[in-house]
Order: sequence, then structure tokens, then C-alpha cells
Amino acid sequence: MSELKNPSKYLGNELKYLEKVLEGESWSATGGSWTIGLEQAFSKRIGTKYGVAFNSGTSTLHAALEAVGVGVGDEVISPALTVIMDSTATFHANAIPVYCDIDEDTFNLDPDKLERLITPKTKAIIAVALYGLSPDYDRILEIARKHNIAVIEDNAQAVLSTYKGRTLGTIGDIASFSFENTKHISCGEGGMILTDNEEYAEKCRKLGGHGFKNLRAEDGRVRLNADMFQNPAYKRHDSLGWNYRMPEFTAAVAYAQLERVDELVQLRKDSAKVFIDAIGDCDFLIPQHTPDGYVNTYYSLGVRYLGEEKLGISWADFRKEYVKMGGDGYYGAWSVPYLEPVISDKVFAKRLPSVYENVEYHEGLCPVAERVQKQIMQMKTNYRDLELAKQKADILNKLIEKYR
Repeated sequence: MSELKNPSKYLGNELKYLEKVLEGESWSATGGSWTIGLEQAFSKRIGTKYGVAFNSGTSTLHAALEAVGVGVGDEVISPALTVIMDSTATFHANAIPVYCDIDEDTFNLDPDKLERLITPKTKAIIAVALYGLSPDYDRILEIARKHNIAVIEDNAQAVLSTYKGRTLGTIGDIASFSFENTKHISCGEGGMILTDNEEYAEKCRKLGGHGFKNLRAEDGRVRLNADMFQNPAYKRHDSLGWNYRMPEFTAAVAYAQLERVDELVQLRKDSAKVFIDAIGDCDFLIPQHTPDGYVNTYYSLGVRYLGEEKLGISWADFRKEYVKMGGDGYYGAWSVPYLEPVISDKVFAKRLPSVYENVEYHEGLCPVAERVQKQIMQMKTNYRDLELAKQKADILNKLIEKYR
């Protein structure tokens, strides 16, 4: 069997638009047009009033937390199976991460375990769409509204995913997206905040743009009036902000990717289906369950491996055999965040000892997440040639049959 190569993802107008940026007069988001154009196009595509571009999907989370009012010593609930950035963004906001265990089948936050975690200090819930699958927003929002808690959508892995007919990004109070290199839309690094709330959008704009006072929810330019801006008496900043702005070059690449987003997302879904079909009714590989009414866009295909108990073959040995046969491997899930050394060893506490000195996390805190994390195989879906996906899935099927 000949080895197929995965084509480049950048087959649209990326180079053309980069050249236009180089030919333009401004390379900065403070005066340029590509970033604004991306914000408007992305928010329109998803279906919100406001879009604010950022330099990463982590800075978007930090901005979202501060926009909804999270501050020193507040608590933020996030699922126990996700990347560490939901936790580190919470630390950036000087708040305390609280971990909710997951549903064993969907791998997402379990609403049955959510309400018991809420205290008077709880200010926000970060609801993660893991691998492209929406969490159960009806139940999450019901609990959040009951306690007047903001819901932040973490859709880093979920562009065009839907929940009961609603596109992710339009459901919570504010939503975060990532355009990092592995994501559905890729521009190396980048992110986007979406919201219908003008106050939140303006706060995010200012927090990501050095706190310039003339920044608005719908516009990131700060030098609109040269006579005023260049006057020595002019006061520029009325709030504390960081430099989280998306450069024009990054925005141009993301814009070109957005033009092809339906094609890019469909390729992920088609690739995932190829692997799901290859797995079939195998009793030791269990794909992430997508409930009725949900559309999963499969940033990756998450699969629970039960071969340790059913076959006596370790996760690592199964992977080794797959690669030996010509498969391109798969990835393990990230450690649950609170067992990463930066948290388990309390490195984070040095940031603000007065808040964190009595905050403790321990093994066994979220037992379902800890167990499932060890089982998960993250199957690649980032194929731009479906024949290559079929080739790799066929190898997986042969390996399954070998062990039946």
C-alpha cells in the first residue's frame, strides 16, 4: 500500500491576503482592517453581535473571566477533563479553579455533579466542548441562572458544533474560540471572543488592548482621530489591560481559513466517521458518545480503550502495534489539570499566597475523569485527504480483528 501524504491545510487565499497586508499601510490591529474584518465575519458566521480577536484562545478565556466579573478569590467551575488553560486563565484572573467531574460517555462536564460545587464565591462556569462535542447546556444554564452565575463557552475545539439546533458560541453569556495550529480554523496562534453583550465585548476589547479608553465593543482601532490622539494633553487609558491583540498577518490567514470553514469542518467529521465505522462494534474501543440533537465537529475522535482489562494489552502496547502496522498513532488525553505539577505542587500559590495558601487539590477529587483520562485515545481527524484517513482506519480495523 502506497503511503499517502496529508496535503497542506493552507490551500485558499492565505498567501494572497498576507501579501495584501504587506502592501498595506498598517500592520497593527490598532489601525488595520483585517482583524476587524475577521471579527465581523466570524461573529456573523456563528451568529453573535460582537467578535473580539485575540492572540490566543487562552487570552480569550482570561478576558472572558474578567469581563463577567471574576476577581480575586472568586471561584470558577470547569470540567476535570480538559486542557490546563481553563485553570491557568482562572489563575490569571486571581480566582480559584473548582473541578467538576465528567460524564463517562460524553467526557464532558456532568451536570448531575455541578450544583453541589456552587458556593457564594462561585462567579462563573467554564463549559468545555471537548473534542467538538457540546456539553448539556440546558441543564448547565438552568443551574447557572438559578444561582446568577455566568456561563463561559470554551469552544477551542468546536467550530460549527451545535446543541439542539443552536450553534456553539450563541448559547452562554460569552464564548471563547481558538485558532491555534491544530484547530478547525488555524493561523498559528489566535483566538476570538463572541458575545451578544455589549458591555462584555467592550471589557474584553479594553482588557486585550492596553485599556485604551476609546476602544469599543465593535471596533479595535485606537487612532481614529490623529489630531486628538497626537495631542500631548490627550489621556489614552482608563482601564487596566494587557497586549492580547491579534496581528493583522494572523487575522489575514484566519480570514482565508474562515472562507473554507465548512469544507475544513466537514473533513474532520468525515474522517471521524471513517474511524468510527472501522471500530464498529468492538467492545474494547468505545468512541465518545454524541447524544441525539448534538452535532460533533470532531477536533479529534476521543475513544476509550478498555483493552487493558478485556485483552490484557496495555494502552501503550496497542499504540505501538498500530504504529508498527502503519497507523499514524494517536494521542493520550492531557492529565486532569489538578494533577499537573504546577497545581499539585502548589506552584500556583506563589502568585497570590493570601488567596491560595489554603487551596488544596488531591488525587481522587474527580474519580471518573481520572479513570477515563487514562483510557482515552485521541484519534487524529485533521486529514485533508479522506483516502489517507481511510487507509489509517483500515489499519486500525485490521488490528482490532487481530485481537478479537
